[in-house]
Amino acid sequence: MPRILLVEDEAAIADTVVYALQADGHDVVHCLTGGEALREARRSHFELALLDVGLPDINGFALCRELRHGRELPVIFLTAQGAEADRLLGFELGADDYIAKPFSPRELAARVRVALRRSGASAATPGRFEHDAEGRRIRYCGQVLDLTRYEYGLLAALLQRPGAVLSRAQLMDRVWGEALDSGDRTVDTHVKTLRAKLHEIDGEAEPIHTHRGLGYSLDAGG
Repeated sequence: MPRILLVEDEAAIADTVVYALQADGHDVVHCLTGGEALREARRSHFELALLDVGLPDINGFALCRELRHGRELPVIFLTAQGAEADRLLGFELGADDYIAKPFSPRELAARVRVALRRSGASAATPGRFEHDAEGRRIRYCGQVLDLTRYEYGLLAALLQRPGAVLSRAQLMDRVWGEALDSGDRTVDTHVKTLRAKLHEIDGEAEPIHTHRGLGYSLDAGG
């Protein structure tokens, strides 16, 4: 049963969402604040998070960064704000979906199913990679990679969206979060060390691709 983290401070909306998702076969943990959600995330593993943007203690976008720091977690934003700038910011952070209130509970449940299918496909990535997200282990060609914390985070972020080009800014947000001593060159350096470790296993393959001026992508089969 997939575990969903719901962070929503409006009780009526939260009750409707919980009912719809439980009826769809999900285990839902509801939190009223971002602080409570962070505590839950430290204690438990979740397959997806539904985050209200306008929380009383922390902005939903900032909460997304915290929840994803060092882990893979599909995120759908819930908000009463329909502004294009907010939607763009959400997708820039790597949101899997963005739903403006009011919304249909049935539509929300359907979007959750789609996001879970996507994340499930990347967690059991086809091809030469195997990603055990809960155990924070990645195998390549059957061998467990000996990765540092940030190498793991970087490769996991690329594995979550095989073939997609992720900018340095997106990767910094997903992997390094608020680390003050990190810059764009940090991503390049870690890509270089990752490539070296992959080459130790298969010197012919080049699974991580550089897109000049754009960022990096990963060929899960390469």
